[in-house]
Amino acid sequence: MKSILIGLTLLLIQVHLFAQKKEQASEAVVTYGFRENGKETQGEQKIFVKGSQSRLASQGSSAKQQQYLQAEEKSSYQVLNSKGITYTYKKPFSEAIQVELLTGTDTILGILCKKAKLFIRSNTIEVWYTNDLIIKGTPNLSVGPGLGLILKIIRNGNSETFAKNIIYRKVTDQELSWPKTWGTMLDESNYQRQVIESRYTTLTIFNDEQLSFGNKIENPAGEQSDVTYHFSGGTIILKKVKLPAVKPGQSLFAELVQHSNGDAYDRTGSVFMIPTDKSISFLNALKSGLQTLPVYAARNGKKYQGVTATDNYLPPLELMRFFTSFGVKHFNAQAKIKGYNWADSVIYKQDISLLLPRLQGEVWIGVFIGNYDKGGHMASLHFKYYDGEEPDTKPKTKTWTMPIFNTTNLMEMSGQEYGTMFDQDSLAVTVDIPSGVKNLKLRYLTTGHGGWEGGDEFVPKMNEVFLDGKRVYHFIPWREDCATYRLLNPASGNFPNGLSSSDLSRSNWCPGTLTLPVEIPLPELKPGKHTLQIAIPLGKPEGGSFSAWNVSGVLIGDQI
Repeated sequence: MKSILIGLTLLLIQVHLFAQKKEQASEAVVTYGFRENGKETQGEQKIFVKGSQSRLASQGSSAKQQQYLQAEEKSSYQVLNSKGITYTYKKPFSEAIQVELLTGTDTILGILCKKAKLFIRSNTIEVWYTNDLIIKGTPNLSVGPGLGLILKIIRNGNSETFAKNIIYRKVTDQELSWPKTWGTMLDESNYQRQVIESRYTTLTIFNDEQLSFGNKIENPAGEQSDVTYHFSGGTIILKKVKLPAVKPGQSLFAELVQHSNGDAYDRTGSVFMIPTDKSISFLNALKSGLQTLPVYAARNGKKYQGVTATDNYLPPLELMRFFTSFGVKHFNAQAKIKGYNWADSVIYKQDISLLLPRLQGEVWIGVFIGNYDKGGHMASLHFKYYDGEEPDTKPKTKTWTMPIFNTTNLMEMSGQEYGTMFDQDSLAVTVDIPSGVKNLKLRYLTTGHGGWEGGDEFVPKMNEVFLDGKRVYHFIPWREDCATYRLLNPASGNFPNGLSSSDLSRSNWCPGTLTLPVEIPLPELKPGKHTLQIAIPLGKPEGGSFSAWNVSGVLIGDQI
């Protein structure tokens, strides 16, 4: 009897030990390393496995997004926490890209592995896996989530993710971090949009504002923040906003979304900031009239309001020059052509990081679209801030900026002169560079206008830049790619030869596009007083038609 009891006790102990071993085998931490062209790189990735549940964790990965596998459900979960809201995308293993099982094996960490292959976005992915273990997982949710345990992945023959070790141990609830709630369940497209938008900060300056002419304007009193003011017949919108301080390595993009609300023509547009660090600013003209601005007297006898910097005035700092298309959205239904899928808006997006020093704290931001239509245009403006991918370890150098000229007549509908001073002379401005400023360059924007066959819009013209009488840069600003943007221009006129007006080449602009600045190095520009000149051979008027040039310039340098 005693021997029977001893035997039963030993059996129970063996069963308990087997159960413990089996439980332990279902919990593990798998650590992966990386190689590029055979050379191991820094960083690790782990999979925490607890039964049928596992979490993928990359070293240094953002806490905003977590990735999980549920082997029993045969599903993966991607979970995003953005601005306090949880979003989840659940994907069955059956919807993953299917693998091709291959012959051949390899031994990894003493485990015999089978081989498979798949293709993801033109990349060849080779996979080594085992389905003989209790633990399941993959270091990449897109690669074989239902294969078993993946121990090695090679992309395009040179980029490798490989298992470095497997440790069988208890996995804590904190390590597994399995969500208590999935939050808002989204499909893949909506989830990916949330992921992308969580990576940067968006500051909305204007949201679906109308820029038109001839409607009644009732502006808020005083100089209130975060409210929209309308000026110059309604063709300018303006807002005082508080912009964040610049972070090291940060980039700033301006994004303008625009569509026609009744105006069928291509119009000059500008996103600008009004400097207020002098005794006179462009804000004075908007509130009290053009007569408040300093005058530039040209040799042709005309007087141009507020186009150049003076001791007590800085012209508007142009952030982005754009041109509306011919009637996008509003006229789409009136121009039905088989195969022509008109856009519903134009999106202009530009990196304006160079101008960040002037775009911090409380500033006035405006948008101008010249037009004479009561419907006009609708526009939204967003500033998008992107952090640097790596910490900025470079020595910090302060950037100095100074807008020095701008002939774009933002108050066109209030009588501001067009940029016609080039007909008998160059545009000249004298600047005083402060001590400690070096490595100067000119951010130069230029577009030619005059919308008839002989006008400067359609005639290439040399632009020359002079510093203290010496020519330092010259080029012919010209765009030959305007036909690329045909589907933005439903109301564009069509010619008997098959071309559309929007197809025609122009002086550095196309309907529905941005005009990019040219950066001109000025190594000879040192502290002290200097004169810069812009020379353009302006075309002669014909009847009631005339040419003009919109040019703007900002000096940018390093300040010690």
